[in-house]
Amino acid sequence: MNHGTALHMKRRALSSLSATRRGLPKEKMSENGMMSRAKVLTIDTMNPTVKKVEYAVRGPIVQRAVELERELSEGMKKPFAEVIKANIGDAHAMGQQPITFFRQVLALCSYPELLSDSTFPDDAKSRACRILNSCGGNSMGSYSPSQGIGSVRQDVARYVERRDGGVPCDPDNIYLTTGASDGIVTMLKLLVCGEGTMRTGVMISIPQYPLYSAALAELGAVQINYYLNEEKCWSLDITELQRALDEARLYCNPRALCIINPGNPTGQVQSRECIEDVIRFAAKERLFLMADEVYQDNVYAEGCQFHSFKKVLFEMGPEYSETVELASFHSTSKCYMGECGFRGGYMEIINMDDDVKAQLNKLLSVRLCPPVPGQALMDLVVNPPQPGEPSYERFIKERTATLSTLAEKAKLTEQVLNTVQGISCNPVQGAMYSFPSITIPEKAIKEATDIGQEPDMFYCMKMLEETGICLVPGSGFGQKEGTYHFRMTILPPTDKLKVLLNKVQEFHLKFNQQYS
Repeated sequence: MNHGTALHMKRRALSSLSATRRGLPKEKMSENGMMSRAKVLTIDTMNPTVKKVEYAVRGPIVQRAVELERELSEGMKKPFAEVIKANIGDAHAMGQQPITFFRQVLALCSYPELLSDSTFPDDAKSRACRILNSCGGNSMGSYSPSQGIGSVRQDVARYVERRDGGVPCDPDNIYLTTGASDGIVTMLKLLVCGEGTMRTGVMISIPQYPLYSAALAELGAVQINYYLNEEKCWSLDITELQRALDEARLYCNPRALCIINPGNPTGQVQSRECIEDVIRFAAKERLFLMADEVYQDNVYAEGCQFHSFKKVLFEMGPEYSETVELASFHSTSKCYMGECGFRGGYMEIINMDDDVKAQLNKLLSVRLCPPVPGQALMDLVVNPPQPGEPSYERFIKERTATLSTLAEKAKLTEQVLNTVQGISCNPVQGAMYSFPSITIPEKAIKEATDIGQEPDMFYCMKMLEETGICLVPGSGFGQKEGTYHFRMTILPPTDKLKVLLNKVQEFHLKFNQQYS
């Protein structure tokens, strides 16, 4: 070995020792005697909060469903002909048809040369021109302001005023977002701070939509669970909120309360009285309110009605309307639109500190802007065809048909599931899901425990392998200890939904016989 080689190896050894002391990966000797560089980013050196993130809606059972679809396409024999995914609220993937007017305007905005095509109605053309005139260079391919296109925010503000019976809405308090999820995560970023017992705690409902638990895990915030009352149609009880809050104050600093109305995954619709109670609670306990209202058009049950938190807040008078801090969220992905892929949404903020608002604007500027096609679609949702315009009758017909069909499927799902011994399903008052409780025999629970699975994950995985039905286990959403559930969407076409429900019915009886 010459002097240069020896010196080089000495430097390598010193570098490796230094790296070890700094917690960096060591270099390794390969088979041919050369030093191979270890990975900088490994499972041990990555951000630890990311490893805590879980998202059941697209978790292991969905990954297995994708594998089964591929195996079927390759000709492998299965006890079913197709995989029916009822795991996620993706309306168009389930066969729901888009609203014609929305797609016409988006087509015109994407390819303005179509504006001379006589097959497009005049009101679609005028909407497209208004949107394009608000875009840089009259192109939907340009960036928008970080807060969103000004004319779209104005239209959202007018929509909110109409929805809330004239309660004023300032366009400057409207932020266009990449779906509702973007707005929710952004607000959580602003709220989370502190260390130890002063670390921010955020109250979320159990069962919950996994976006919340995932975002809190990534941000290193403390998740505070409050349980919905399954015996009373998944209602929210103020005494339960108080219990959760009092216990949490022993180990964190609760600062926010999240409400999903109508509920996901539980499908309940909050009464006005309940919303008033929640607002009083938030005011008394100095909590920032976050109202997830993306299913506001999805209300099916007789006697139920959607009430926005903002409307109720302002009707309760200045004691609350001038003090309670509120962020509410809406999206193009749900309701009758189902346009998940466009990632359109907005949030409205109420009573936010001016200095914090400046920081919010700064934070949003980092991501430049939400997708402009999603902003355009949001504009059409809040400013649809009006009476007397060429597209109005067709729009109303399509909108009504979509919501009526969803209401029928909500009722069908509840009725069929409740005929099965060992399954109990509350009325699907709103949203797009049922969340029935299921009985699982002790023998099955033991077998699941032995292989390290939650019992309802074991149940749902068995169902997938035997029937091709893809549901999400209740453990992915949270549930009271000793209870088991699954979430299924009501979105499949009625004929396919009937097939799905019959297969669930047959599987549950077979499963219980097998493990009894």
